[in-house]
Amino acid sequence: MAETDPHPTSTNTGVVLPPIVGNADVEWDDFDSAAYFEHNYGELRPDDARIIEIIAGYFQSTFPPHRVGRAIDVGSGTNLYPALTMLPYSSRVTLFERAFTNRQWLTRELDKPQSSWKQFWDAISAGRDTYAKINDPLDMLHRLARVVRGNVFNLAADEYDLGTMFFVAESITTRTDEFQRATRQFVNSLKRNAPFAAAFMRDSSGYIVGNQRFPACSITEEDVRKALAPVARNVDIVMVESNDLREGYGGMMVATGRKK
Repeated sequence: MAETDPHPTSTNTGVVLPPIVGNADVEWDDFDSAAYFEHNYGELRPDDARIIEIIAGYFQSTFPPHRVGRAIDVGSGTNLYPALTMLPYSSRVTLFERAFTNRQWLTRELDKPQSSWKQFWDAISAGRDTYAKINDPLDMLHRLARVVRGNVFNLAADEYDLGTMFFVAESITTRTDEFQRATRQFVNSLKRNAPFAAAFMRDSSGYIVGNQRFPACSITEEDVRKALAPVARNVDIVMVESNDLREGYGGMMVATGRKK
């Protein structure tokens, strides 16, 4: 795991990170939102298309189409597609985000979304009647979503009827205990029996956004199962092939399930 590495990590700005980097050690308000969006969501990638297939299919098969509730996407960053997958089942969508720059980006994006999101919605709605019935998903998201400042470690329990968390718990720390706590706090924010979907980077050694390096906790499928075991049931974890997004990771994982 990353926290056992005895060697510090140098960033491309000359700053040296200690071998153990906790979430509180990072200046998240300096996150380069525009650079992250362009690299990751400027167009639909095959790995994201596969993730969409998994989670949109899961929500459609799990959540009754006539039932709507309060949804949360934890650590939205510059990614709208997790929230879009929850639209048919949501009366309100909370975009829960810590970084000031990302909250600014989300607020602007909801007002004037970029054209690439149409590619994502086409993948979400393809062959899925519940989604295809929505004529203008980005306008609907604009009406239903609210951007909320928050820290995953301070999420209130038993608040939401469904939720998503993408590439957050393992991408905010090198510490295994913080990864586990973030994952459990996310699931605990849901009501009993609520469905969820969470995506994780596998074997991540950290990542660079703009000119800043951010920490990651190197995890496997077994680590995700261990983190979810106390709080979730009916957990299914699917490996997603991905190897060219950046250096220093071994693919992606998607976990679906229900809160205990």
